[in-house]
Amino acid sequence: MNELAWRDRCFEDFAVGDVCKHRNARTVTGYDNLLFTLLTQNPAPLHLNHHYAHQLGHDRIPLNSTLTLALVTGQSVADLTPNVMTNLGWSEIKLPASAYEGETIYSESTIESLRDSAKRPNVGIVGIQTVGYTEDGRVVIEFTRTVLMYRRSDVPVHQRPEPARIEKSGPPRSG
Repeated sequence: MNELAWRDRCFEDFAVGDVCKHRNARTVTGYDNLLFTLLTQNPAPLHLNHHYAHQLGHDRIPLNSTLTLALVTGQSVADLTPNVMTNLGWSEIKLPASAYEGETIYSESTIESLRDSAKRPNVGIVGIQTVGYTEDGRVVIEFTRTVLMYRRSDVPVHQRPEPARIEKSGPPRSG
């Protein structure tokens, strides 16, 4: 296992089998679920109607599954992929159990594969298997995400802007 902080890693810093327990977890509220569902124009009553969800056998409204995918992907970004060039895709997405409003979602990822990019020598291709689970350990999503990750020598340098400084001249004005 590499002792370099997860967020500082580049392609050559990963090894197949590395496991990262993501530091951020999120309790998903009913508002989160409703807002995501409405923003994505998903009209499914399962995510909008408590009575309907109850008739289908749910005690609470289940989370929109694409919210679960987006949330768990996002949890992995801060730890694993701040040095990513781009996502190549998601595959093998499985939803073995529902997640519900009010539950806290945790996640962990395992480095599944590493290979050089045939077209871009400044990056490598990383396969990441990620699992999202609730506070009681119930797995609610599993997927593989494939990314192009910069090599250490080619990570772009971000120039942070500085605030404009206002020059003070003369004594302060009185009101």
